[in-house]
Amino acid sequence: MAFETRDYANPDRFGGAGRGFGGGGYGSGGPSGWTITTWLIVVNCVVFVLASVFGGSARANAASPSSWGFFSTERAIYDLEVWRFFTYQFLHAGLFHLLFNMVGLYFFGPLLERSLGRKPFLAFYLLCGASGALVASVLGLTFGETIMHPAAPLVGASGAVYGIFAAVGYLFPEQRVNLLFPPVELKMRTLCFGLLAISALSVTVGSTNAGGEAAHLGGALLGFLLVKFPAPLGVLGGPTIAGGYGGQKRAAGGVEGMKQRLADFKRERARKAAAEHAQEVDRILAKVSEQGIQSLTDREKKTLAEDTKRKR
Repeated sequence: MAFETRDYANPDRFGGAGRGFGGGGYGSGGPSGWTITTWLIVVNCVVFVLASVFGGSARANAASPSSWGFFSTERAIYDLEVWRFFTYQFLHAGLFHLLFNMVGLYFFGPLLERSLGRKPFLAFYLLCGASGALVASVLGLTFGETIMHPAAPLVGASGAVYGIFAAVGYLFPEQRVNLLFPPVELKMRTLCFGLLAISALSVTVGSTNAGGEAAHLGGALLGFLLVKFPAPLGVLGGPTIAGGYGGQKRAAGGVEGMKQRLADFKRERARKAAAEHAQEVDRILAKVSEQGIQSLTDREKKTLAEDTKRKR
């Protein structure tokens, strides 16, 4: 039995159409088909390599991307080098700094990008990062060097990523998240609020990275405001989705529209899982036809048994 002839391959049953689903942060059509999330991850990694090759210090090498790209209150505000509000977001202090931000972007970025659409999501990301730098500067100027010295360099995508955390925590609070370290399952709301609480505590006690933690809060604040009041993103055509789930496009805006698109995503994920199961069953049945049932492994027998239960 071919996949297309099975009832659960019918697109109408799952509110989508046909195939073409690309999960995770990576699109399936090469560079021209990449999502904004994919492009952001690639650009961050490429800039990290270039900064490492040409000198990683924010000040040591004038030719380094870090030298002309890092943010500081002194450079970006006092000297009016306003591009630093955005360029600092693509620089990182080390491999683990890059890894944390890109893992967060990879797992949570696609969920928000599917809800907002490509252009609104990119604007959301950059604005949250800029908000992080601005809030860190304001807190530093207000409460002194224990938060952030005017000349201190600030780098990292954390402000933008924390904006995404705040957005998905607000939009999809009941979504379950499985953590590897520690191996626990949390609600999206619990995970995101927990991360923000850690940042708030670090700023309050004046930790060694208080400026970076303040940027987390600044990004999260704007991220929350942009999804609660999404009208500014509507200028870029959002919040809509550009047909990522089999070509279907939801026109509804606001929080309810985003929740509906999450429901579409879940249905498409269920359809994809059903399709993969069907293909595996077809492979096993073909093996039985050619080699006999004694050739099956325990796992294959279990798959057939599960398929039989589904059809009862």
